[in-house]
Amino acid sequence: MNLIIRVLLTAVAVVILAKLLPGAAVEGFGSAIIVAIVLGLLNAIVKPILVILTLPITIVTLGLFLLVINACIILLADKFIDGFGVSGFWTALLFSLLLSLLQSILYSLLKDDKK
Repeated sequence: MNLIIRVLLTAVAVVILAKLLPGAAVEGFGSAIIVAIVLGLLNAIVKPILVILTLPITIVTLGLFLLVINACIILLADKFIDGFGVSGFWTALLFSLLLSLLQSILYSLLKDDKK
């Protein structure tokens, strides 16, 4: 159940960012849900491979290259989904930064008060 709520919150974040950023677009909430699912799959499958392959440059840049990897994941999602678009690398970079920030805010609302 928590996974479904996280996917829906990510979809809400994608819709908000598509409205705010001029270079990002999503056709509707259905497309945003698909974007959230695809981003989750890409982050689970492709991102660890990219992190391992680019480990030397990530170490040299003190981890800042991970931002480039996140932007590449957004651009990959753009290629896979017809109802989602990002105009370029810099928009994808800003989109990934703001998506991470928005997700952390929205996910903090899910925190259980159990101790």
